[in-house]
Amino acid sequence: MSQKMQTNKPLLMPKPDCQICPRLAAFRAENRAKYPDKFNAPVPSFGPESAELLIVGLAPGLKGANFTGRPFTGDFAGELLYSSLLKYGLAQGEFKAHPDDGLELINCRITNAVRCLPPENKPTGDEINQCQPFLKSQFDHMPNLKIVMALGLIAHNAVLKTSGEKLSAYKFTHGGQHELGNGLTLIDSYHCSKYNTSTRRLTEPMFHDVFEIIKSNL
Repeated sequence: MSQKMQTNKPLLMPKPDCQICPRLAAFRAENRAKYPDKFNAPVPSFGPESAELLIVGLAPGLKGANFTGRPFTGDFAGELLYSSLLKYGLAQGEFKAHPDDGLELINCRITNAVRCLPPENKPTGDEINQCQPFLKSQFDHMPNLKIVMALGLIAHNAVLKTSGEKLSAYKFTHGGQHELGNGLTLIDSYHCSKYNTSTRRLTEPMFHDVFEIIKSNL
C-alpha cells in the first residue's frame, strides 16, 4: 500500500455473537454461562477516531476487557498502559479499571488484533487473520493516523499484514521504529502483561521510553 486509504463505509465491527471463529465463539459461550453478568463479546475500540495514535494489543483478557468491554480495563496490563497514557498527556481523568470511570483518551485510540477472548490468551494464526478486516477498517476510519504502537509480536505482525507489508522486512524489537509504505510509523513495545513485567522483560521505565519516542513523533 502506497498511502493510507480512507473510506466512507461504516466502521466494520464484529457482531456481538460473532461466529467467524468457531473456537472463539465456543469459548465465549462457555464464559457467558460462567459469568452471565460480564461483557463476554467482541471488544470494541476505545478512543477518538480523530486520533493520531492507535495502540494495538493482542486480545481481550478474561478478567480484563472480556469482563468490562473496554480494552485493557480490569487487568494488570491496563494499570501500566493507562497510567502511562495519563503521564504522557494521552488521557485525562482517573483510571479506575471500570468502563464508566470517566477516563478519556486524547489523540489516542486503543484496539486489539483479535477482538474476542482466546483460550489461554493464545489466538491461532487463522483467528488473527479472520479479525484482520476489523483492524483494516479501523485504520481506514482514522484520517489523522500517524503512529501505530504494537504491543507484542502478534500485534506487530497483524499491523504489517493489515498494511500490506512483508513480515520479513520489519523485525520486532522493543522500541523499534518502522516507516511503513502506507505513510504510517509502526513503533513496537513488549506487551505490558503481568507476565512480562513480573519477569522484568518489560519494566515501567522501558515502557515509558517507548512513549517518549511516540511523543517525539506526534
